[in-house]
Amino acid sequence: MDGTFNENDISRVVETDRAHIWHHLSQHKPYETTDPRIIVEGKGMRVWDQKGKEHLDGVSGGVWTVNVGYGRESIANAVRDQLIKLNYFAGSAGSIPGSNFAEMLIDKMPGMTRVYYCNSGSEANEKGFKMVRQIAHKRYGGKKHKILYRDRDYHGTTITCLSAGGQDERNAQYGPFTDGFIRVPHCLEYRSFEQDGAPQENYGVWAADEIEKIILREGPDTVGGLCLEPVTAGGGVITPPDGYWDRVQEICKKYDILLHIDEVVCGVGRTGTWFGYQHYGIKPDLVTMAKGVASGYAAIACLVTTEEVFNMFKDDASDPMNYFRDISTFGGCTAGPTAGIENMRIIEDENLLENTTRMGAYMLDELHALSDRHKVIGQVRGKGLFLGAELVSDRDSREPVNEKLAQAVVADCMAQGVIIGMTNRSLPGKNNTLCFSPALIATKDDINQIITAVDGALGRVFS
Repeated sequence: MDGTFNENDISRVVETDRAHIWHHLSQHKPYETTDPRIIVEGKGMRVWDQKGKEHLDGVSGGVWTVNVGYGRESIANAVRDQLIKLNYFAGSAGSIPGSNFAEMLIDKMPGMTRVYYCNSGSEANEKGFKMVRQIAHKRYGGKKHKILYRDRDYHGTTITCLSAGGQDERNAQYGPFTDGFIRVPHCLEYRSFEQDGAPQENYGVWAADEIEKIILREGPDTVGGLCLEPVTAGGGVITPPDGYWDRVQEICKKYDILLHIDEVVCGVGRTGTWFGYQHYGIKPDLVTMAKGVASGYAAIACLVTTEEVFNMFKDDASDPMNYFRDISTFGGCTAGPTAGIENMRIIEDENLLENTTRMGAYMLDELHALSDRHKVIGQVRGKGLFLGAELVSDRDSREPVNEKLAQAVVADCMAQGVIIGMTNRSLPGKNNTLCFSPALIATKDDINQIITAVDGALGRVFS
């Protein structure tokens, strides 16, 4: 290579990608004989690859991120203007966009008061775990340090976040893990028959009571935090059963356990409310968020806490260890909160929460109609524009389909120009749920195109 670059020379881009890029979640052996996919452009709900093929994006950038769609010039312009004025200063000082976005964010989160900026969902969750641990040392002699997490939930990619990860295939080969993280059972009623003692009625309360049993087993004086997704994402798009969250909150209050809600996927409109926990009357102590906060236009994540949690880190100013001794280098970037401000303005001005609720209900109905036509769909579930369809080989036994068949459905849709997702290297033998998360701007025509593609794919793969 001569060192020059021509952005229009797609063949060179492809070869450079093949030679130098390590793609996420990818086995690279096939790229020795086939071209990697390069996404060249995006507009609204659609993206174009290096061959010029148009795709309707039904997963918002592949991982539930581009909530307001592609090509938003107002976000790009706001970020550009801010970068010229001030691109960065460490988070030990403030910035104008940091302050302004925090005010907007807190206005949407009654009961929460403090925003800690960082740059990824994994990092935000790490900060939450560190806060729980530091509080344990400050107030409980280090004893109340254990953190509970749920089977099937996912909280990030670092070793400690994987220690709190309920997806065994994601965790495989990365141990040993951080001590003090304890798993509690999932709350997927569709698979309650696989759980010993699960009842036919009041399953939500039973699933929460199982958490209490583990707290009592471990010792309430050793458990400091409980970290849960409001709606489980990559573990199968699991909406909580009735009674679950009320009982979880009772348990946390009873045993003085901080409730950490991971909104990395659900946050900023995905489920039709600003945050997924707001559907269920949850009053969290810590909330983490990332993906949709700026719709992927800039890297940003936040850990938001109550004033009560914040005050635990300033109660003795004479103690040089009595503050949250943490920093996130790129938490000092101004692009993230600037993009977050404009992202939130778009959601408000275009009534995208209402659209998400309406279009989510429409898509859920259409998925139910699909299940009437295709017996391979065992259950559809979700909230807002965050939906899943679990595929089974038999509805009575609920035996999951072989994941290669689910992958074939995804591939068939891709060939039709529609991008959907599925549980991926998450649950041994149970990577069988198709995942849908179109942008919050989705129309009925967009949803109909997704449904039509899935309908055709299911017919061909399971004919």
